Amino acid sequence: MSMITSSFLPAATQMIYDMNLQHLLQGITFECPPQALAEKQKVVRCVLEGHSYSSMEIDKIFSASKAQGKSLYYVDEPLLQAISPGIIFTQDVCEVCQIDTACTAAAVAKLEKQPKLIALTPNTLHDVFNTAITIASAMGNEEAAYTYLAGLQKRIDAITDDLRKHKAPPKRVMIMEWLAPVYNCGHWIPYQVAYAGGIDMLSNPGGDSIVTPWEKIVKYDPEVLVIAPCGFTISRTAEEIHLLTEKKEWAQLTAVRNNAVFMADYDLFTQPSASTLTDGIELLSALFHPTLFTVPAHLQHKYEPLLQSSPAYV
Repeated sequence: MSMITSSFLPAATQMIYDMNLQHLLQGITFECPPQALAEKQKVVRCVLEGHSYSSMEIDKIFSASKAQGKSLYYVDEPLLQAISPGIIFTQDVCEVCQIDTACTAAAVAKLEKQPKLIALTPNTLHDVFNTAITIASAMGNEEAAYTYLAGLQKRIDAITDDLRKHKAPPKRVMIMEWLAPVYNCGHWIPYQVAYAGGIDMLSNPGGDSIVTPWEKIVKYDPEVLVIAPCGFTISRTAEEIHLLTEKKEWAQLTAVRNNAVFMADYDLFTQPSASTLTDGIELLSALFHPTLFTVPAHLQHKYEPLLQSSPAYV
């Protein structure tokens, strides 16, 4: 089987680069990391590309397409035919965020040479780490994954060791995955929270994020609130932050009163590569326990405090 690989999943693309296996990579998605977009051809596209829809509009578009049994993603089949990969990495975790295996299989069925489809479907942080092994093994270099993961585990262990050393009690937090409607966090994110010294009682560990009533959030009253809508950068989130700040009881939340509300880039949380999720843990540890940890220099641009004097409040 040819080792030429296509990645229909940005997280898989990130890990392929992290493990220095990108020389085998041909064919990616329009949402892959910048380095890959500069070097590789885009095979997977989306009908939403180039549009600037609001959170509510995006939610409605995806809900409608799902009800009709349609996918918003499509494959450039002539390009995929030209690349003729032996392996394609896809996913079945979320049909909203990325192209899924069923849609991929339909496109692949028309190819002259059938590639091997490998669906990466992590639910927990441990699962995400294991996908690195799956990727490296399929690409013929399993050892690359173990070296990669050992370095990441060392970074996580340093945080948990410090939390234990200082007997730091876990902070009551919420990670918000969508703004309109408000979604809690799910899958691997609650595990990131735990490693960073927090507990998110509104989350759904190992499962899908779900719509969460505002009244429930007010009653829970998080000490720290991190807003990282799926697919949104800080600047994109800032455009819609008024959907929260205008809510009744917003000013009463403990996190708001203590200036412990933060906007963060989505790719530290809902883009599940082992390295970016480890970055997310390091960021969260500094946001939850600022007297013990500082935000690493390479992550300074990935978050922004939402202070009561912020322009986004206005």
